[in-house]
Amino acid sequence: MSTPTLAAPSTFDLDDDHRDFREVCRNFVAKEVAPRVKEAEAAGTFPAELWPAMAAAGLLGLNHPEEYGGSGGGVLALTILSEELAHASGGLAITPLVSSYMAGPHLSRYGNEEQKERWLRPLLAGEVVAAIAVTEPGAGSDVAGLGTTAKPSDGGFVLNGTKMFITNAGLADVIIVAAKTAPEAGHGGITTFLVAGGAEGMALSEPLEKLGWHASDTREVVFDDCFVASEAILGEAGRGFHQIMEAFQVERLSLAGMAVGLGQAALNEAVTHARERRAFGTELSKLQTIRHRLAKAQAELEAARTLTYQAAARWDSGHPEAATTTAQAKLVAPQIASHVVDEALQIFGGYGFIEETPVAMHYRDARILRIGGGTDEVQLEILAKRMGL
Repeated sequence: MSTPTLAAPSTFDLDDDHRDFREVCRNFVAKEVAPRVKEAEAAGTFPAELWPAMAAAGLLGLNHPEEYGGSGGGVLALTILSEELAHASGGLAITPLVSSYMAGPHLSRYGNEEQKERWLRPLLAGEVVAAIAVTEPGAGSDVAGLGTTAKPSDGGFVLNGTKMFITNAGLADVIIVAAKTAPEAGHGGITTFLVAGGAEGMALSEPLEKLGWHASDTREVVFDDCFVASEAILGEAGRGFHQIMEAFQVERLSLAGMAVGLGQAALNEAVTHARERRAFGTELSKLQTIRHRLAKAQAELEAARTLTYQAAARWDSGHPEAATTTAQAKLVAPQIASHVVDEALQIFGGYGFIEETPVAMHYRDARILRIGGGTDEVQLEILAKRMGL
């Protein structure tokens, strides 16, 4: 199913098109994603059958060119999708979001015709999985400080270096790799390359055991004299840093949307529990200390949702302050989500500490959102600079 092109609303109440799209996402998650969460969390991997299902529903191609199988939409639609997927599971949400909306945009924006036909078209059809490898053991938020090198060789380049915390690495048919082609040029010497899965000289670690996102595949990737042809350059040589920074904006909004989604899911669980659980002769929801905490959490989540939608709508409308609002949303939404899931677990009491309750999963999944895509500290520095400080 192809989704329509969606115009950004003039206010931050969703218009009819976006509300309809939210229902498409919500129904898909309820039918296809939620029933698979427990099994995926236990297995530590993404269910392969969800790729073609998401593609058929038009959920892998938002904001991608329709001539390559994209399904229209915009940044606000993607934010809604991120929210609804995370409502079921952060680990299941991040896997397609990385492939289509954190790695995929590099192909859409900077790929040549051959690269788009080889990788983008099948990616949007759910036939190919992508990853992006920027973070290193000694360089996370400091993208300009990465140490992986790409030295010219006959007909191409030789990659050497180590990437860390690479989501989808074990699933990826193609990995977008950032490396320094001119180390002396600082951020101006970074180039991105397309490296096919299983390439000689590229080795993957076993899946990393993480605090949260258990259903996502995360690994260390090591390049040891890994040769790539010159045709593997993605975009323009020496422009990799700028390409990565541009893509970060949508990534940050996806993560902010995820924060709202999993925070709302945890709060909903807590509300249900408070209505059913009795203590001191009445339901927990009748106790003022509990009902007020739940009400405050809902107000906080609504504030995070509004700010996140505002940032997304500003990108769709070309607003000059879109980047500022994005940094604000990426800072605020994950912090609020972390607080809300903590409150939800507290209301569950000992039951919240048991893995069988969804709130425990949401509690674990929330914490990474303040780190990935640019830490709290990075967002604060961006905002401080924009204040002239």
